[in-house]
Amino acid sequence: MIGMTTPLFDERGLTAAEAARQLAADGPNALPGDGGRRWYHIVRETVRDPMFSLLLAAAGLYLLLGDLQESLSLALMVLVVIGLTLYQEGRTERAIQALRDLSSPRARVIRDGRVQTIAGRELVRGDVMLLAEGDRVAADAALLSAGVLEVDESLLTGESVPVSKQAGEGATPQATAALHAGTLVVQGQGLARVTATGARSQMGQIGHTLQTVQAEESPLRRQTRTLVHRLAWLGLSLSLLLVLIQGLMHGDWLQALLAGIALAIAMLPEEFTVVLTVLPALGAWRLSHEQVLTRRIAAIETLGATSVLCVDKTGTLTVNRMRVAQLHAQGVDLALDDPGRTELPEPVHELVEYAILASRIDPYDPMEQAFHALGQQFLAQTEHLHHHWALVHEYALTHELRAMAHIWQGDEQAAHVVAAKGAPEAIVDLCHLDAPRRGEVAAAVDAMAARGLRVLGVARARHAGPPWPAGEHDFDFEFVGLLGLADPLREEIPQAVRECHEAGIRVVMITGDYPVTARAIARQAGLAAQDVLSGEEMDGLADAALQQRLRTVGICARITPAQKLRIVQALQATGAVVAMTGDGVNDAPALKAAHVGVAMGARGTDVAREAAAIVLVDDNFASIVRAVRQGRRIYGNLRKSMSYIMAVHVPIAGMALLPLLLGWPIVLFPMHIALLELAIDPACAMVFENEPADADVMRQPPRDPAAPLFAGATLVQAVLQGLGVLVAVLALYVWGSRALDEPQARALAFSALVLGNLALILSNRAGSCGLLASLRVPNGMLWGVTAFTLSLLALALYFAPLTRVLQMAPLPPGLLALGLAAAAACLAWFRGLGYLVRLVAAQKA
Repeated sequence: MIGMTTPLFDERGLTAAEAARQLAADGPNALPGDGGRRWYHIVRETVRDPMFSLLLAAAGLYLLLGDLQESLSLALMVLVVIGLTLYQEGRTERAIQALRDLSSPRARVIRDGRVQTIAGRELVRGDVMLLAEGDRVAADAALLSAGVLEVDESLLTGESVPVSKQAGEGATPQATAALHAGTLVVQGQGLARVTATGARSQMGQIGHTLQTVQAEESPLRRQTRTLVHRLAWLGLSLSLLLVLIQGLMHGDWLQALLAGIALAIAMLPEEFTVVLTVLPALGAWRLSHEQVLTRRIAAIETLGATSVLCVDKTGTLTVNRMRVAQLHAQGVDLALDDPGRTELPEPVHELVEYAILASRIDPYDPMEQAFHALGQQFLAQTEHLHHHWALVHEYALTHELRAMAHIWQGDEQAAHVVAAKGAPEAIVDLCHLDAPRRGEVAAAVDAMAARGLRVLGVARARHAGPPWPAGEHDFDFEFVGLLGLADPLREEIPQAVRECHEAGIRVVMITGDYPVTARAIARQAGLAAQDVLSGEEMDGLADAALQQRLRTVGICARITPAQKLRIVQALQATGAVVAMTGDGVNDAPALKAAHVGVAMGARGTDVAREAAAIVLVDDNFASIVRAVRQGRRIYGNLRKSMSYIMAVHVPIAGMALLPLLLGWPIVLFPMHIALLELAIDPACAMVFENEPADADVMRQPPRDPAAPLFAGATLVQAVLQGLGVLVAVLALYVWGSRALDEPQARALAFSALVLGNLALILSNRAGSCGLLASLRVPNGMLWGVTAFTLSLLALALYFAPLTRVLQMAPLPPGLLALGLAAAAACLAWFRGLGYLVRLVAAQKA
């Protein structure tokens, strides 16, 4: 369950027990194809991988050669590698499925007589749904009651014109009561009873599948695919060349083919695709535990490059728990700071009364909830609350007029009562106040805003109607007063803003509030509050001028949702990588256009969530900062892992190729390389995925998103690391081939290669912090993989059946110490390389 509110309804809906029984009978409200991959799908995809095909081909060749033990051992090794792959892929798939479940459409339902927000999957037949503008209908339903309700059914019909809906017996062919899963409420609100879920819904019958977590290809994947293809072609070419040379020189084509297969396996860095799947997916799963849902996993790659964060004030920087802090009416200026107050002076009663009348009966908006709460606290026993009045018409807030109005039919009144509330300047305009009165209101607004309060104006009128005027300006409004609402800053915001500044990320507050209010909150948060851009000023700026202006602006005030898209595009035109927050239907274009769209999970609409790449469950700015930190951590770990993969394949390929070219005995058979893969696979995925963020990760400037993850100096350093291990292993083998017999020389080279692999893991995870410092950073997976690798080495050297298959011999402690010394020399080489790289980088800077 995602959340709960407490108001009671006449329609009680299902009980929790009834809903549970119905869910057990019908199954979850999910469409076919939402279940992700099964284990047998993963196995099928795994065995299609070129590396496994090569290993199986080698097992077949050993069988042809009559070496049954070698063939079975290699086949067993393949099964173990497949098991490891299943474990890793299974973790990834479970993480992605968890994200699918969390980010599936939500539904507000009445259960046990109370409004609850549940995951769309939990919806059952008989549930009563509350629908409002911006909601995605989560299941087929019949409308029970509604005012003006219009639904976009283009997903099913292809028609872009919204369809009117009408409840009950009054429904007509032009305005039916039937609602369908997947359609979108574009206007109005209503109550509907669920009639079909999941595959039984119309969308389920048509066979549509909705994937809430999209596996789209990122630039990083494209770069890596290109690199893997190049290395694969290089490996294939060298392998064919090796087969020809060996076959022509020695005439043993089966052995030549085995040597070629070993080289191909050694040169194929198939782990790249593993880490590009595992690390981002598990990173997204970790983020979900920090109240951040990743709807598009490719967005994680962009998070670490974000240079500008555009954030809402209300609910994102503030706690979104509004309370009325100040009232201004009929010359009375009243601060409500005293918690012991029991009554309000008479002059402000009408102000509270009309503020409530201008709000929804069952408000979802925190400001309107605050008006109702104030009325219940102070006016419950007075004539100023009108529970039995009927709402007969309403005017919504628009871009042209930032105010809304409700028309009410009173108990025994000939004229209807009209109540309006909205931005002070909009209410002043509706009331047609003269210049002196306008000045008085403006001064009162400025005084409230300077306290950091959000200020709304309230007006009243009477109207005989119907018919109703086309717009609010046709009413004869009278100014009632002003309300100042306090929404405290979240405690963690100043620290989060400081982290952003240290990380080179500029934070721009975007709000519909009065500029003075926005500036007061910005100062509390630690944001740049000197330069404020208003929506009115923005409308007068050309695109080039706006781009220049946004280079220094810290606050955008009096901004409408429609203007957010232009802000995003202007910032992008300056070269910024933009993350944008939003919650409404009108925010969707800006969220989609931003490099990273961030939707509000608690108060956001389904449309905003679907347009965004990231969803904040708790609507908290500090969660965005945690997401940026996580994005940088994942990117850094990807870089470390890919450097390790490239480095470790250099000595393996070298030891598979060089002895043959030099006319020496074969050192690495396919079985040796399969055994090495058992250590490499968990290291590249599990160890590096489990690495915590570097201590200075949020003190580094945003990376250039156009810069490749793995190229240039990083690639050169990885290759030089691998060459260092290759030289050490080759030197030991040369010495061993002269001083020892062939099985022991092979065992010595293999041991040095395994220990060199561990040295590469330690060095690449250490980064720039130093080896000893990195060993103090907790990573249980590192020690698990180290123990597993050393156990494999012990089995290979001292478990007689495996030792015979590998054509090796046990090593005495003295020779093992030589392997350790070679690994230590490699570590020294790696640290020297790292120092050299940092020195070159510092000189370039």
